[in-house]
Amino acid sequence: MAAAAAAAVGGPQPPQAEMPAPGLALDKAATAAHLKAALSRPDNRAGAEELQALLERVLSAERPLAAAADGEEAAAAGGGGGPGAAEEEALEWCKCLLAGGGGYDEFCAAVRAYDPAALCGLVWTANFVAYRCRTCGISPCMSLCAECFHQGDHTGHDFNMFRSQAGGACDCGDSNVMRESGFCKRHQIKSSSNIPCVPKDLLMMSEFVLPRFIFCLIQYLREGYNEPAADVPSEKDLNKVLQLLEPQISFLEDLTKMGGAMRSVLTQVLTNQQSYKDLTSGLGENAYARKSHEKYLIALKSSGLTYPEDKLVYGIQEPSAGTSTLAVQGFAGATGTLGQLDSSDEEDQDGSQGLGKRKRVKLSSNTKDQSIMDVLKHKSFLEELLFWTIKYEFPQKMVTFLLNMLPDQEYKVAFTKTFVQHYAFIMKTLKKSHESDTMSNRIVHISVQLFSNEELARQVTEECQLLDIMVTVLLYMMESCLIKSELQDEENSLHVVVNCGEALLKNNTYWPLVSDFINILSHQSVAKRFLEDHGLLVTWMNFVSFFQGMNLNKRELNEHVEFESQTYYAAFAAELEACAQPMWGLLSHCKVRETQEYTRNVVRYCLEALQDWFDAINFVDEPAPNQVTFHLPLHRYYAMFLSKAVKCQELDLDSVLPDQEMLMKLMIHPLQIQASLAEIHSNMWVRNGLQIKGQAMTYVQSHFCNSMIDPDIYLLQVCASRLDPDYFISSVFERFKVVDLLTMASQHQNTVLDAEHERSMLEGALTFLVILLSLRLHLGMSDDEILRAEMVAQLCMNDRTHSSLLDLIPENPNPKSGIIPGSYSFESVLSAVADFKAPVFEPGGSMQQGMYTPKAEVWDHEFDPVMVILRTVYRRDVQSAMDRYTAFLKQSGKFPGNPWPPYKKRTPLHPSYKGLMRLLHCKTLHIVLFTLLYKILMDHQNLSEHVLCMVLYLIELGLENSAEEESDEEASVGGPERCHDSWFPGSNLVSNMRHFINYVRVRVPETAPEVKRDSPASTSSDSLGSLQNSGTAQVFSLVAERRKKFQEIINRNSSEANQVVRPKTSNKWSAPGSAPQLTTAILEIKESILSLLIKLHHKLSGKQNSYYPPWLDDIEILIQPDIPKYSHGDGITAVERILLKAALQSRMNKRIIEEICRKVTPPVPPKKITAAEKKTLDKEERRQKARERQQKLLAEFASRQKSFMETAMDVDSPESDIPMEITTAEPQVSEAVYDCVICGQSGPSSEDRPTGLVVLLQASSVLGQCRDNIEPKKLPITEEEQIYPWDTCAAVHDVRLSLLQRYFKDSSCLLAVSIGWEGGVYVQTCGHTLHIDCHKSYMESLRNDQVLQGFSVDKGEFTCPLCRQFANSVLPCYPGSNVENNLWQRPSNKSIQDLIKEVEELQGRPGAFPSETNLSKEMESVMKDIKNTTQKKYRDYSKTPGSPDNDFLFMYSVARTNLELELIHRGGNLCSGGASTAGKRSCLNQLFHVLALHMRLYSIDSEYNPWRKLTQLLEEMNSQLGNEEQQPEVPILYHDVTSLLLIQILMMPQPLRKDHFTCIVKVLFTLLYTQGLVALSVKCNEDDRSAWKHTGALKKNTCDAEKSYEVLLSFVIRELSKGKLYHEEGTQECATISPIAWSPESTEKYLQDFCLHFLRITSLLQHHLFGEDLPSCQEEEEFSVLSSCLGLLPTFYQTEHPFISASCLDWPVPAFDIISQWCFEINSFTERHAEQGKALLIQESRWKLPHLLQLPENYNTIFQYYHRKTCSVCTKVPKDPAVCLVCGTFVCLKGLCCKQQSYCECVLHSQNCGAGTGIFLLINASVIIIIRGHRFCLWGSVYLDAHGEEDRDLRRGKPLYICKERYKVLEQQWISHTFDHINKRWGPHYNGL
Repeated sequence: MAAAAAAAVGGPQPPQAEMPAPGLALDKAATAAHLKAALSRPDNRAGAEELQALLERVLSAERPLAAAADGEEAAAAGGGGGPGAAEEEALEWCKCLLAGGGGYDEFCAAVRAYDPAALCGLVWTANFVAYRCRTCGISPCMSLCAECFHQGDHTGHDFNMFRSQAGGACDCGDSNVMRESGFCKRHQIKSSSNIPCVPKDLLMMSEFVLPRFIFCLIQYLREGYNEPAADVPSEKDLNKVLQLLEPQISFLEDLTKMGGAMRSVLTQVLTNQQSYKDLTSGLGENAYARKSHEKYLIALKSSGLTYPEDKLVYGIQEPSAGTSTLAVQGFAGATGTLGQLDSSDEEDQDGSQGLGKRKRVKLSSNTKDQSIMDVLKHKSFLEELLFWTIKYEFPQKMVTFLLNMLPDQEYKVAFTKTFVQHYAFIMKTLKKSHESDTMSNRIVHISVQLFSNEELARQVTEECQLLDIMVTVLLYMMESCLIKSELQDEENSLHVVVNCGEALLKNNTYWPLVSDFINILSHQSVAKRFLEDHGLLVTWMNFVSFFQGMNLNKRELNEHVEFESQTYYAAFAAELEACAQPMWGLLSHCKVRETQEYTRNVVRYCLEALQDWFDAINFVDEPAPNQVTFHLPLHRYYAMFLSKAVKCQELDLDSVLPDQEMLMKLMIHPLQIQASLAEIHSNMWVRNGLQIKGQAMTYVQSHFCNSMIDPDIYLLQVCASRLDPDYFISSVFERFKVVDLLTMASQHQNTVLDAEHERSMLEGALTFLVILLSLRLHLGMSDDEILRAEMVAQLCMNDRTHSSLLDLIPENPNPKSGIIPGSYSFESVLSAVADFKAPVFEPGGSMQQGMYTPKAEVWDHEFDPVMVILRTVYRRDVQSAMDRYTAFLKQSGKFPGNPWPPYKKRTPLHPSYKGLMRLLHCKTLHIVLFTLLYKILMDHQNLSEHVLCMVLYLIELGLENSAEEESDEEASVGGPERCHDSWFPGSNLVSNMRHFINYVRVRVPETAPEVKRDSPASTSSDSLGSLQNSGTAQVFSLVAERRKKFQEIINRNSSEANQVVRPKTSNKWSAPGSAPQLTTAILEIKESILSLLIKLHHKLSGKQNSYYPPWLDDIEILIQPDIPKYSHGDGITAVERILLKAALQSRMNKRIIEEICRKVTPPVPPKKITAAEKKTLDKEERRQKARERQQKLLAEFASRQKSFMETAMDVDSPESDIPMEITTAEPQVSEAVYDCVICGQSGPSSEDRPTGLVVLLQASSVLGQCRDNIEPKKLPITEEEQIYPWDTCAAVHDVRLSLLQRYFKDSSCLLAVSIGWEGGVYVQTCGHTLHIDCHKSYMESLRNDQVLQGFSVDKGEFTCPLCRQFANSVLPCYPGSNVENNLWQRPSNKSIQDLIKEVEELQGRPGAFPSETNLSKEMESVMKDIKNTTQKKYRDYSKTPGSPDNDFLFMYSVARTNLELELIHRGGNLCSGGASTAGKRSCLNQLFHVLALHMRLYSIDSEYNPWRKLTQLLEEMNSQLGNEEQQPEVPILYHDVTSLLLIQILMMPQPLRKDHFTCIVKVLFTLLYTQGLVALSVKCNEDDRSAWKHTGALKKNTCDAEKSYEVLLSFVIRELSKGKLYHEEGTQECATISPIAWSPESTEKYLQDFCLHFLRITSLLQHHLFGEDLPSCQEEEEFSVLSSCLGLLPTFYQTEHPFISASCLDWPVPAFDIISQWCFEINSFTERHAEQGKALLIQESRWKLPHLLQLPENYNTIFQYYHRKTCSVCTKVPKDPAVCLVCGTFVCLKGLCCKQQSYCECVLHSQNCGAGTGIFLLINASVIIIIRGHRFCLWGSVYLDAHGEEDRDLRRGKPLYICKERYKVLEQQWISHTFDHINKRWGPHYNGL
């Protein structure tokens, strides 16, 4: 046989006869066993050959995909059922062979026993729920599966649950990634020692079979891949192939799950180079194998990759035409020019027209090593498998298989190397992919497992040049989308930048590669190699320079831009992810002195790259106007490494700084950004659209600020500390375009700025200077101080939740940077600066979260407006911070007025940056400050309080940071190039403050007032001659100054003088010709800064001589200057504080201040006012007056509104009192008067113009949810717990009705009970009334209103025109007078017998429907509305559909539903009495009229009227029963008394008389009492009954026997004993009823409880019908109070006795006769049905208030049970699972699987469970969603985290705990039916939930 098989090697010959027919499993097993035995022999060659032959036949890849399999082969493959069958057959063979003849399952179990793996390694795909514990993680990417997490101990750790984005694997057991303390119980044991080694023969077959199997798989993959035509990958084809291979890959995946033993076999197979070579070389005689190999080579080629042998074929191409060849300098020289990246890139060559005008640029550069990009050689199965995995764009199954193998260490290394080898190929495939998102996720799924492990990353870096490969690949990737930079010099620029409009950037396609790079840089060993490798640094700076200056904005000056490009977000994301994050990664390894060398390297190459950039864009000294780019990554790299060098590495700053010229260039672009920010906020860029504002916001936004604005400001601070201060200050004012404004003249011309922008630009410039000089983020603050300052700034703007604070505080983006969210320092700083405000629920329904608010001492000492301004994204936040500050000062009584931003002391500067303070002591700044103070004092235009505030802030900064001694004052004068000597003698602010300036020469337009003044008389000018600066008054020109300085520096620095300054094309500073000529004028000033400040004090305080030096009174003040009274206040305080500091700094200043104050200051001379100015002044005055008027009106309006709110509008809280709009009139007016809220008229409601109440009708099943036990049901959280609805009120009533309908006449049954427990109609009103015709026109207007409303007008929905409460109908008010009412209420002295007759007569009169009036029409239509509110199934209970009895039952049940619900709203009893709020807004009176009107249309046949049974003795009882063949009527004792009450009352003509009402109640009470006695008699056992029977019989003949319960009870027992009611009791019955000892007290209590519910409902009804107030009382006396209120108690009743319920009885006919008549009916029924007869006896109403299900404390318990639970309908795990909080049903939200007749499951359930109202908890989001009819809304969450916050969608994944208050509010809204009023955001759900 062996020979025969060996003959078959030559290819698939027809099988030999001796070969076992492969049909039967048995044969397979036998063959396998035989082969295994053959292979176990020492000489196993023959066995091996035989096995090879068999595999060749079974596993040939030719057959299945090439469907032309001829019959014989198909038969051999097992019955030839098409390709699928053959494959299954092959798999079966493999399983058999692996098991070596045994059973496959036993084999799996055997292998598992040898699993030595101590790692979990569970692989998951996207959307899987996993955990991350930062306390246990070493790598930030660490993750655990739920099982390992819950089995480990993480109490008190900083962990969170997350939904995996890209997929991942469990790291439990891997000590490289996490600390061992966090391992779970299963993976703690290092198990390798105690596991026996694997017996050789167990896996022997696997070693033979698997190589063939994997080769077969690879052949399929080769076969299936067709090079896509025209570069559109035919995804369909690829997917088809993958679907066919599903079983094979799954089989491999199952093998990996067998544990370590099998994985090591697989590793051997996958990495064995020899077997790969033997099988795949394609050199054999097998044609198929050859063809397969060819396909493989073609695939390689088409990927732009070469097989090393074909190197020459590929050759070196010429760069194709049309791409400019730009040599990018700085690449380390190498060989070979790289042509087009890959041949398949051709389609990109046209520069992708879609992006318009920009031409793409390709670089043909000499890169390090061409082979990185182009050469792939596969040496093992693993390598080729990965190649195909990439080619097929990472199919999920393959990825999972490759990752499942990772626990095997040998494999892990091999696979990582293979992955790195294919890195360039991955990038190319990714760029072309159409599904780049999915693919990115899959790539990261793999790479994060490989690169998070430091050991592995280090090994690959050393052995495979991982860093070179990554950097090169990134560089190549970006090269494909470069364009020419238009920054600065558009024509001649040589710089190239990435084009942010390209898909590569727009869709973030690069993120997988960048994220890998960031990941490996987080390992110290790898980062060190990077920082030491100069070539790599050069390449990397090259890469970064591609982003330098991208997304250039050009200011639109004429029209608004047509199309707002949204590329800016791509640009910011790219800079953050591709430049900043790697930078932070590198910085994290430069923390100590020993790392200085690294910093020097980075700084050096960074400066080189910057120099190249300046050359490339042709930059000399002036930035091009009207351009800005927010992206300067090179500047920022440089800045951050400088900061680190000084802060952590103790490097000398000057040793890493360039020369002055370079510093001047460096500062230009960051300064340009700061000026542009001010321009954008001044609306100068408004024509560029909203996106430019978006950029300005993103630049300072919390995720970006510490990689963008912070480094920029730091770099400017460094430049300022090293450059000439005068040059720097004048540069600032020139950049901000406000130089022309800084003149003493009252008028000026600004050639570069419109007048309306001047003020805000000046504010911008000054604010920038303040920030520059105050900010210490990188100049000496420690990390904790920075964190504290950031936190205080955010908290001052607004109270914040914990998570928003975490989000807003710019955390160093690199996760290893110390301040990890939730780390110790964060929490401790937070508790130091803020108080926690627990979450509250406002009655308006908006739910607050737990908030942190700044502590008082923070406002007092730490509020820093500068930090707030730096960090605000929206300008309004600055205002908000100031408002909160003001409120704090008012509240704490520190300052009553409007305060100015406080001045805050700064942390000391680091010595390296001391030069920064020279800015404050330079003449240029002093001149600016002096000029501005003067202008403010003289009221020149365009100056605001903000300007003054900043000026004073700068002066104060200068005083705080002045040189200690003034000794050098005199010496400082001199030196020929001192430019501003004519202004100030020295440069120290302290001495310059007191320096008087007399005259200034200014250039002014000829029209200016200064020109017209007479020049000072010659005498005075002579006398002035002696003054030091009369002659030299000069035009103060900052610009000239700056030019001069620049010239000097350049001349000093550069030997070639020829490239000094580029000739300016246009001299921007010359005034345009159209403007009036400028002329020179001399102004007399005679002020110093000090004198200006003192005058300013007078001006601000509005009083002359208001300033008095404080030290004259209290000399102490000079010794101890920090006086709290100066720390908060307005401008006056600020001036006083500054003067005090000036006096402290120098005695001279002190003296001069005193002198100035002594001279009585003459009033500021009234300026000569020109006509134009007069006009503006008048305008101002008029505006002021108008403003005051407006304020007054507004105040008045507000108070009116307030009073209206108080009276009319308390929609939001169900408890609040709203007075009815129905005003009870004075006695002389007879009609009730209503106000119409639409037309505003008042008047009665009349037949032809009826008025109606605005009402909301809704179906409700709340009543049906009452249960009889006090314990609320719990939400099920295990399979065992289930909720059954048997004990709900609705279920019990349903059962009762169907029982009655089984045995009694249908029409009679429908009168014996009420429905509406489920789907009853509840009517509620806001209390406002309107004319019904007004309402109709209102609805018309709503219908025509195109605005999107939250409600549907077609369904009759609207909002009340006055209070905006939701409504859907109008309930007509019955015209009636109140006086008449009073007549009815007078007590009559008629006997009860007379009243009973009257009632019967009145009921007998048929009620004709009133004539066709508007009123009656409306009554009909509202009745229709009421019916349509609920579903048909909740209305139709009769056996004959459409019978009038149905309507009758429905109508009185509506009244019942509303009364019962009101009782529930009052808490289930009436003890609180009074007009409880629910009553205030009740519309029961009107509702009763409508119902009565309709019910009287159906007269009950007087034969059947229960009234007769109640009040008359019927003689011919026996005969009646005898002759009735059909079903009998319901016995009167089975009737529900409350239903009888409503029927009796609604059958009476309205309005009802009070004595009739009382009569009906009295009669019904007798029946009720009797029912109580019957129920009691059934409850107790035989002995009790006989005892009672006896005692009662003795008292029967006493005088008030009819009012003694004992007598009546014994009589009932005697009567009922005649029937079978008591007989049927088996012994088990007695056991169930607890043997209560029935004492008289307990009996009395039982009877009272039995009757109490009826009394409550009746009292409510009386309250609504007759307007009587309910008395309040204690719970124990509720019965007696209510019965006397209802008139059941005789008035002469004495209260001394203990109260006896029987004393309320008032029998209309002798009690014993009527009772025996009632009992007779029961007996005749129990003759036949004793069991049912007993069940139907009414039990006492024991319903407790309705509740929602009780939820567990911790949300995780719900989540873990439900998020994997399968749906009972479709048995799948729902995508959005939800659970109903009313009944606990599990449903699929939006699941199409469970859709029925276009209704999704949640909507359907809301109709069945809540008659249209559903409350669902969405499991995956932790939020509650409310469905109400056709609308839905998100209600919020009742689970909050430890900081009192919701976590919608579980994004943060922190543990959540129930918030009981919120749940109570939800329950309250459900019970009170106020969802519609309180929740505002409703939308239609279109049945799709």
